[in-house]
Amino acid sequence: MTGFARLDGVHEQWRWTWEMKSVNGRGLEMRVRLPQGFDDVEPELRGLARAKLNRGSVNINLTLQSESTDAHYRINQAALDDVLSMIKQISTDIKCDLPRAEAVLALRGVIEPADEVQSEAARKGLIKALLVSFKKAVEGLVAARASEGAAMGAVLSGLLDEVERLTSAAAALGAAAPEALRARLQAQLGELLAGAQIPEDRLTQEVALLAVKADIREELDRLHSHIAAGRALLGERGPVGRQLDFLTQEFNREVNTLCSKAPDMALKRIGLDLKKTIDQLREQVQNIE
Repeated sequence: MTGFARLDGVHEQWRWTWEMKSVNGRGLEMRVRLPQGFDDVEPELRGLARAKLNRGSVNINLTLQSESTDAHYRINQAALDDVLSMIKQISTDIKCDLPRAEAVLALRGVIEPADEVQSEAARKGLIKALLVSFKKAVEGLVAARASEGAAMGAVLSGLLDEVERLTSAAAALGAAAPEALRARLQAQLGELLAGAQIPEDRLTQEVALLAVKADIREELDRLHSHIAAGRALLGERGPVGRQLDFLTQEFNREVNTLCSKAPDMALKRIGLDLKKTIDQLREQVQNIE
């Protein structure tokens, strides 16, 4: 979801620059900054952006200026009042001299261009040109995000490969679990009962009960299913970030169960490695749409 786009445009005596920056976000959040007098354009801008973007925190900024030789400026009274109020408070707190007027006027936002569109027809023409330009800026941002997404796809694919490798290693240990449980139970009973013989059928019954509790085949099957689902999502062209985010939760659920069932430290270590890899997968999923 990370990307940046910048686009310059011109219409009659007007020049402008669109800047769009996108960072990670669970949903789609937009912050729009427009010149004074163009707030009515914001809803349409949001609609155009929403048609192309699904997730991310997006900052949209328009810088607009006139090339007319008759440039005019005005004081932003609200900004000036805020500045004067802060100056008064600071001078009272630290007993300092008040700044000169030119220093106050030099502060950003206190003075702003007073260029205005001369007629309604001219305004409509300018807004139409701005919207056409904005669509191209959005397409530029989408392309930048797609490039970032392609790189992230390779990273996610590698993490899924690691999850699959660890799952196969867990399956190999799980297959040997009944024999390991039998040997361990025999050793423990031999120590506790001072070498007394245990009936074979009784020993087999206890081993069977322990093996059922330690059976991880269902968790392994689900992990393999989630891996296949993850790879299928990475192959799709549309937004898949939310689906992958949900899938990592399912991965975690199965691995937690696997760790709780693990009869020995070797399998628990694999489970912990799986949790670590899935956490890395979850973090990287936040970067894609």
